[in-house]
Amino acid sequence: MDPEIQKMREVALVYLDRSGGLQKFVHDCKKYNDSKQSYAVYRFIISINPSDITELDATLGNYILHNPLQAAQTFQSVCFVAIKTLSLIEQLQTEAQISILLKPTHLPPLPSYVLSLSAYPFNYTSPRFYMSEGIVIAMGTVTKYTQGARFLCTEETCPFSEGRFRCIRVHCPGATESATVRTDFVCSLCSSPLQEDMKFRVLGDKQIVEMIDAKILNALKGYSIDHFRIQAFTLFLRDELANKMTIGNHYRIIGIPACVQNGLQATACIEVNSVQLYEPNGPSLVSDNFKYLLSLTSSSYWRFTAILANIFASQVVPPGTYNTLKLAILLSLVQTCEKENADYLDLLIMTSDTLVIDRLLNYSLCLLPRGIRHPPSSDLFPSVSKDKHGSASVQACSAVLAKGGICYIGDLSSYKKDKLELLQSVLESRTTTVFIPGKKYGEEADQQVTVSVQTNFWSFVDVESSSKKHIQKENFVIGQMDVSLIPVNLVDCFGLLIYNEFPSCRLPSPVVHQILKKAINPEAMLYKVSHQFRTQDYEEFILFARNLHVELSSEAEGLIQGYYLASRRVRRDSMHGSTLSASALKILISLAKAHAKLSLRQRVLEEDAVIAILLLESSLTLKHGTSALCVAPNPVFPFDLSDENSLQERDIYLMQCHHQMLKFIAAYSPGIHINTNEE
Repeated sequence: MDPEIQKMREVALVYLDRSGGLQKFVHDCKKYNDSKQSYAVYRFIISINPSDITELDATLGNYILHNPLQAAQTFQSVCFVAIKTLSLIEQLQTEAQISILLKPTHLPPLPSYVLSLSAYPFNYTSPRFYMSEGIVIAMGTVTKYTQGARFLCTEETCPFSEGRFRCIRVHCPGATESATVRTDFVCSLCSSPLQEDMKFRVLGDKQIVEMIDAKILNALKGYSIDHFRIQAFTLFLRDELANKMTIGNHYRIIGIPACVQNGLQATACIEVNSVQLYEPNGPSLVSDNFKYLLSLTSSSYWRFTAILANIFASQVVPPGTYNTLKLAILLSLVQTCEKENADYLDLLIMTSDTLVIDRLLNYSLCLLPRGIRHPPSSDLFPSVSKDKHGSASVQACSAVLAKGGICYIGDLSSYKKDKLELLQSVLESRTTTVFIPGKKYGEEADQQVTVSVQTNFWSFVDVESSSKKHIQKENFVIGQMDVSLIPVNLVDCFGLLIYNEFPSCRLPSPVVHQILKKAINPEAMLYKVSHQFRTQDYEEFILFARNLHVELSSEAEGLIQGYYLASRRVRRDSMHGSTLSASALKILISLAKAHAKLSLRQRVLEEDAVIAILLLESSLTLKHGTSALCVAPNPVFPFDLSDENSLQERDIYLMQCHHQMLKFIAAYSPGIHINTNEE
């Protein structure tokens, strides 16, 4: 025997002993031995720390990293000797029956170990470990594959025709099913045909996943997917890794690239060895300009967010315009995360100026890592189709790609009834179900796959075009808008309904001025605040603010609950009962939390609840008409913010609104006791 191979086997045994791998191996062997059943293949997983084993022996460490298939044979020999020496598995006969899967805990942080899905040329010819990352865009159903099989020679006089485990076929990374099991294998001793002994076939789980480079999402911000080619990459998840990935999630994987031949076509893929959910680190600080602004406005809990909204998106719209909408956009941006029970904040905008609103929403979309503009020609929610291998594959969509971010779906009135009904169902449950007919995709039974939709939705309705499509109702309540083109229940599912106060025929002169200037010079910075508060500053600010963990104070909770109960009693009709939806309380809490985050606070105060109530009451007025609370048409920004005096006037106005809310609660929900700062 080669002395170098013998030395590597000795080092492998020492490593297994020191790392605890030998103890785990003995425990796994006991499971096989207790079953008293003979298998063609006994599969073992060995965890390898490349740093530790390279420090122990550099040759073996290098062998594992660059020749993992051959390195597995070294561990195979060690494990076989251990089984025979310690009598761990009585049924085991030959070394070929042992299948070793080496799983590195990590790879060296060097460029040569990174396989970029967007780089060209793609190196799939080296069968060694690489690290890659991307977003899951499609997932197949879990099917079976052959881990290993025993073959017997058909020639009766041949020694390989006996019932021993001499001819064993074991799956290798990147190999197809036909490489393990087929009918044209011949005996290596007498060249007679081999026949599989079916009772010893070992099956495992297999799942085909498609992944895209995360950089592609940058191309989908504010643009149509139709203009780009998304090159997905095939991953094979086997056995314990099946169903370890979720569609739409960002993962970091370690695997071995391979080229799979499927008929006349060759497909590059990765045989996945380990999966880890990718968690990017958010910025730890906000810019100095935002810190300075926060210190200047520390005397009031309302001023910082007011100025923030006033100057936001100055590259698209002039400061001081669309303030209510911009505040709502900022609140929605900071209420984005990938948690299951997140506080969502969806926006529906009624406008006749679709050009400016579309530009504003597109600009805001780009401030998040996951901001997707949905093209009407593609599916908004997951669908099922056949993959390259003929199996069912659940395809991701705009809503899933926007996980933990924003999905901008454009003009809501352009969607058909069935799409609107599906959207309503998703907004209510935050899940969607994909039906997979078994007969169509070669499965024995039908399947249903439930996909979580964790994103905020933005949309608008063109008031001018929608008014031409239907006859407007005449019996309106004061303050109510005609939104009958969109189903009432769907409108209620959106957290906020916002009316853009500027008709397209009477745009403010600053907006017209900016549109003309931008048409001449798109890169021009027309306002000083655009230099002081750059787009990058807002990106960092939002990423920091949305990661804040906030809690409701008892005062804010009491004010929110009191308003909610009073509104349910006030907003009623004799036929349908309360017109206030059950989700209104969640929306109020989400708005209040968002305002606290936007103020860079971790405690929701009464002042946050006041803004939340005014925004929701304004939205309810547009939907159902005014109530006894009777807020102004633009309650959060009743007048322009031009100087410090106007900010002071706004503070006084909001304090009056707060007192008005307390009176409203006392009159219509007298059983609620609210602890106020004055008490």
